[in-house]
Amino acid sequence: MTTLVLAAHGSRDPRFAVTVERIATAVGEQLAGVDVRLAYLDLNSPTVHQVLADCEGDVVVAPLLLSAAFHSKVDLPAIIDQACRANPAISVRQTPTLGSDPRLIGALADRLDEVGLRPTDGVLFTAVGSSDDAADGGVHQRAAELAAALGNPLVQTVFATRLGADNGNLRAAVRRLRRGGARRIVVSPYFLSAGLLTERVDAAVDALAPGAQIAGPLGAHPQLVDVVCDRYRAAVHAVV
Repeated sequence: MTTLVLAAHGSRDPRFAVTVERIATAVGEQLAGVDVRLAYLDLNSPTVHQVLADCEGDVVVAPLLLSAAFHSKVDLPAIIDQACRANPAISVRQTPTLGSDPRLIGALADRLDEVGLRPTDGVLFTAVGSSDDAADGGVHQRAAELAAALGNPLVQTVFATRLGADNGNLRAAVRRLRRGGARRIVVSPYFLSAGLLTERVDAAVDALAPGAQIAGPLGAHPQLVDVVCDRYRAAVHAVV
């Protein structure tokens, strides 16, 4: 049986580890009999390298990352290459990141439903932001897909790492939504877990748009878990 290593980013915020552990548990329940192990790229332990050192045979590494940026394109492949040199008993295949799967749009819509999204609401789609233009372009595409799924053109993307001086970028996004007719602002966090970045956005939105609603992060949503499991199955099938 091929081992599945879930490679999460890592965070100093303890809520992140709790969230990805829930994801790992849900994946393990769906992939009965598969050895599912959780590892981190940074800030938490065990690290991906440590987990791979203890593996044998075929291994699938599935990044619990939403964007195809530095961590998935450079960092993780380098860790895998180093681990394979140190442990020649393993053969590793890395799956794509999660964000390109359309099922995540359904998960985001569900989170908005949970806070009572209305047709007259304007949605702030918030994400981390990257130095990789293609990754940021992917985030904008996800926002467009969410708008189409909701049947609501009032969706604006704001990167949590680039709120702007005095939250100027966020202010501009809220103004655009208001001009478009939004009566209330609702935040849709494109994050696995709540943390310092989501709290920074939430506090700024509360100050700029009193009465705003904040949807929950993706977390262990069943559709996200399905994506992880299908990534594993596809990788195993490709090996066979």
